[in-house]
Amino acid sequence: MPTFSLRQLPRLNKFRSSLPPPPLPPLYLRRSSSSMALPVDVSSAASSSIEDSEEPKLDLDTFSTAIEEPNHRNKNRKTKSLFPKRGETLELVCESLGFKGKGVCKVEETCYVVMCDRALPGERFIGRVTRKKNNYSEVTKLKTLSPHRDMVEAPCEYASHCGGCKTQSLLYEAQVRAKEEQVRDLVVHVGKFSYKDPEFDSVMKTIVPCDMQFHYRNKMEFSFGTKRWLPKEQLLERSEDANVYALGLHAPGFFDKVLNVDKCFLQSEPGNKVLAAVQDCWRNPELGLSPYDCHSHAGFLKHLMIRSGRDVETRLPQLMVNFVTSSYKPELLKPLVDKLTVIPEVVSIVNNVNTKVGNTSIGEEEYKLYGKATITEILRGLAFEISANSFFQTNAHQAEILYKLVEDCAGLKGDGSEIVLDLFCGTGTIGLTLAKKVKHVYGYEVVPEAISDARRNAKLNGLHNATFIQGDLNKISESFGKDFPKPDIVISDPNRPGMHTNLIKYLLKLKAPRIVYVSCNPATCARDLDYLCHGSVEQKLQGCYRLRSVQPVDMFPHTPHIECVCLLELC
Repeated sequence: MPTFSLRQLPRLNKFRSSLPPPPLPPLYLRRSSSSMALPVDVSSAASSSIEDSEEPKLDLDTFSTAIEEPNHRNKNRKTKSLFPKRGETLELVCESLGFKGKGVCKVEETCYVVMCDRALPGERFIGRVTRKKNNYSEVTKLKTLSPHRDMVEAPCEYASHCGGCKTQSLLYEAQVRAKEEQVRDLVVHVGKFSYKDPEFDSVMKTIVPCDMQFHYRNKMEFSFGTKRWLPKEQLLERSEDANVYALGLHAPGFFDKVLNVDKCFLQSEPGNKVLAAVQDCWRNPELGLSPYDCHSHAGFLKHLMIRSGRDVETRLPQLMVNFVTSSYKPELLKPLVDKLTVIPEVVSIVNNVNTKVGNTSIGEEEYKLYGKATITEILRGLAFEISANSFFQTNAHQAEILYKLVEDCAGLKGDGSEIVLDLFCGTGTIGLTLAKKVKHVYGYEVVPEAISDARRNAKLNGLHNATFIQGDLNKISESFGKDFPKPDIVISDPNRPGMHTNLIKYLLKLKAPRIVYVSCNPATCARDLDYLCHGSVEQKLQGCYRLRSVQPVDMFPHTPHIECVCLLELC
């Protein structure tokens, strides 16, 4: 079983210190087949509830190494910090893609790891150190010296600046290779599964690519802004555009500046028709429309949300347009509504009113302005109603493949005798796609609106063997599990922080024959697999499962996001 290990440091007799150096925590997680040590930050997954997820801390500024001159008799030694200082400029080469799609690099003299946003494998560049983490530093790319490997021309004009598709200029085959390698690294280093295990290669499956690399998202949210964000190279020649109203996506790192977008390669072509129609007229001063200012809290228009679906009978595309505003003034939106209703795919226009100062797209009240209040989508033969604020897989095409993998892992007998426990069930999509082949499905979800959608979708499809219960799985009590019989199969699809230790303890006590773990964060997934299979002395967990398969799925091309379907069987 691999263990955390330090990258090899210079010999101890080269340290200039009158005292022996303090013991170091495990700075890097190193894979035996690579010379690259990858920092893994499991605790950064959005307020994870696992108590021991913090990395050990080290005062990096106090640790330095002396590098001897070639002449060992020379008493003058040149001291160089092992850890680069904040503000220091470095020449780096990106070696791989790591956490959140950031480029993983190493300082040449010391092998110290740094991470750089928008650096791609093989790229040589100049970067400035901006931040120190527990076991690595972050740099900002200043200048590219030579381009990356597997380079292609990005089709989107905003790809270099928008935060949505960071790897458009990287060959798609290289993207999925990097994602598959990242999952393998995390399963070994965080999950503590060994490359040397004879079953390891059969457990780790080849990533399933997405055959729709563009126009795959069925939901896009654009923001209105009072200031248009411009890249540095355009500031001088287009400085007057900086004060023009914008409709698009937030510039990376800015909550108050918007990159104006006229066309997005992630959403459908009918969705781009809607965006173009709104862009064409909303700035007209005669309409009296103003974007919401997040500083002064004045203004009317906050967000434009576009959702796509399909008609159940004709299979033709449907669109819902949702205007999120700071107040309810339908007369102001009427010119926009009239312009959009001529687009044949638009079957629903609603207005969510959010009077709060926050920038969320979910309103306290919702008003129907045109057509229906919902649209539909078809997934594995079932129809699902989607409202403006419903949670639904944003890539329905690839969700067909994902849910088929879940069903295959579940290994259903097909005789309708099994009980399925669907944890973090959302709107019930996974559980409902299995309901016709099992005795009963019990789904749990914390969001009340999602539970309402799940119940409505069960009724819509004539499924009466599915029960959906609202409850917080991060706060389960000793009585949890008394409302349903012991399940034969547990499906767990948590959000990015993964599963709470209390839920893991329950599952280890429950001892269901099979667990299918669906994850959108391979780092926290690997951590939970470790607990379920190997246990934890600190968490007082005794593992009792065997990992049978880990199947990465690329749901979102040109982004760092990875989905995984894992099968565990009771030992």
